[in-house]
Amino acid sequence: MTRHPSTVADWSNDRRKARLHATRLGHQWQKFGRTRRLLAAIALGTVPLLLAGGQYWVHDVQPERERLALTQPQIHEVYDAQSPADHDTAVVDLVGLGNKDATDTARTLSSYDRIGRVWAVQYDNGGIDTKVISELIAARAADEGIDNIVLSGHSMGGVVALEVAQHIYEDTDANLIGVVLDCTPVDLHAVRAGSRDSGEDMLRWIGWLPGARESRTMRLLVETAARQSRFLDTKSDWYPHVDVDEFRDVVDEVLTEKVLSEDVASNGLIESQFKTIVASGAIDNLKSLAVDTDDKPRPGIVFVRPRAGWKDQVVDVDYTQKILVEQSGGTDGALLVAKLDGTGHANPNQQPVVYNEAIVGRILPFLQPIFDEVSVTSDAAGGRR
Repeated sequence: MTRHPSTVADWSNDRRKARLHATRLGHQWQKFGRTRRLLAAIALGTVPLLLAGGQYWVHDVQPERERLALTQPQIHEVYDAQSPADHDTAVVDLVGLGNKDATDTARTLSSYDRIGRVWAVQYDNGGIDTKVISELIAARAADEGIDNIVLSGHSMGGVVALEVAQHIYEDTDANLIGVVLDCTPVDLHAVRAGSRDSGEDMLRWIGWLPGARESRTMRLLVETAARQSRFLDTKSDWYPHVDVDEFRDVVDEVLTEKVLSEDVASNGLIESQFKTIVASGAIDNLKSLAVDTDDKPRPGIVFVRPRAGWKDQVVDVDYTQKILVEQSGGTDGALLVAKLDGTGHANPNQQPVVYNEAIVGRILPFLQPIFDEVSVTSDAAGGRR
């Protein structure tokens, strides 16, 4: 039997290397051969990454981007005024960071119907434009014969409320009766360090990662990372320990509440909300609202906060109160600080009784003199409230 000339007996490692060298990719390249082969290997190595990136963009980013392009801010009427005499007054509620629609919160604050009709703002899930929101509220008020407006903003929603308030006070015919600020940070320094760092990290990640504003995958990673203290132990030993059961609970919570829910705020909206705090002109808004005009009463400013400042783990309410006293308080000021028992950070849905009692017992009596001033002015002009 004739054997093949290449057998185990005459195997040569040098010949094997020579054969590989002679048949490798780009073996015929003489000029810049090593560089060209390196670039070719890198190009081939990126093919799986490009395929994965294409699937990520087509199935995760693009559908969400198309859906968000169709969203727009809206105003929902939650309650009619309890008294027909108050039908020309609207209380407009705005929610804070991570939330999109104020309807549930406004429904909780049912006592607002003693002031007037109760409206809730639903943000555009693609982002916040305070000018658009201001014009939307002003147009709705004009269309429905609303003469008096009270704005109520929870947490970051108070920053939006102040910008809207200045627009209504200076540029419309409606009377701005008051602005209720529930644990609102007047600037970025009022946000506690932990929450501020988390927000800045989120802005950094969204800026670095393509499609992060729309991606549900990125949302899952970011939201899970934000809850790492619940499942990651980095203190008990020199290496981190992961509580698998708690990690599973966190992932399930994020998927249910933050990723798969249709009502949750998008990454882009949260980014826009945090930027609203960063770029806040709340102090300038307060200064503008403190300037008297000939034909309008000066609006009242109400700051709602927990009695013990440390119970608000997100906003330094003592710092915010100090700024508000400087800008809107004093002997000739128009500021009410309502300290509530048993509350935390802007949580009317968790403490509805306390909030509603504050509306009836403190906020409405504080705003009543401004309503009376409007009524006197209207009567003098031949109108009536």
